[in-house]
Amino acid sequence: MEPAQPADRVPTDSTPPDGQPPVRATAGPALEAGEPALVESVAGAAPLAEPGEPAPIEPARGGAGRHPAAPAGSARTRSERSPKDMALSLLVLLVPIALLLAFYRGFLGGEQPTTVDPATAIEQAREENAFPVSHPVGLSSDWRTVSARYRAEPDGATLRIGYLTPEGRGAQLVESNVPAEKLLPTELSGGQPQGPATLPGGSWQRYTARSNEQALVLLEPTRTVIVIGDAGENELRELATALR
Repeated sequence: MEPAQPADRVPTDSTPPDGQPPVRATAGPALEAGEPALVESVAGAAPLAEPGEPAPIEPARGGAGRHPAAPAGSARTRSERSPKDMALSLLVLLVPIALLLAFYRGFLGGEQPTTVDPATAIEQAREENAFPVSHPVGLSSDWRTVSARYRAEPDGATLRIGYLTPEGRGAQLVESNVPAEKLLPTELSGGQPQGPATLPGGSWQRYTARSNEQALVLLEPTRTVIVIGDAGENELRELATALR
């Protein structure tokens, strides 16, 4: 009789029973009856998903951090737009702006000067009676009054009325009892007389003035009248001749 063998000893005789293929013995502990066979895990394999959860997707080897390929239509970047595309984009922006400007000018009176009524300033100067007050009479509607102010100061009172001429230039009527030796240097910025001007209603003198302006000056004992602006001399003469 042979001695008893240990329980974990693999039999040396691997000859199967008749009609069955041979079975190779594998290393490791023997499985108990009723236990499932162990499956060797693959290195780096993703863990199994729990029931009801989607299976995880294993990233491709060697492609870590890479984004999926962009669709074919996105390869053209903004910097690669053709001049025609940029011109069309600019046109889309300019058309609404042009329509707004046309509406502003045509219906809202854009760029039209704000006109004022000089009657209040003229009436105030006459009530003060600091000097004889004249105002233009008979000017066409193309002459627009844009400012009017009367101011009394310790050294004298001054009436100023500003106009926009038919040619779109500026002209101003100044009437004051401030002494001429003080008034003229201030109003004309050191302008010099250029000779007489043939105008009705007194002895008018032509003067240079600040920047590109010129002036017509009437010196009287109780007041000084100045017609000044960047308007042409013919428009300045028209304004001076209309004074009543």
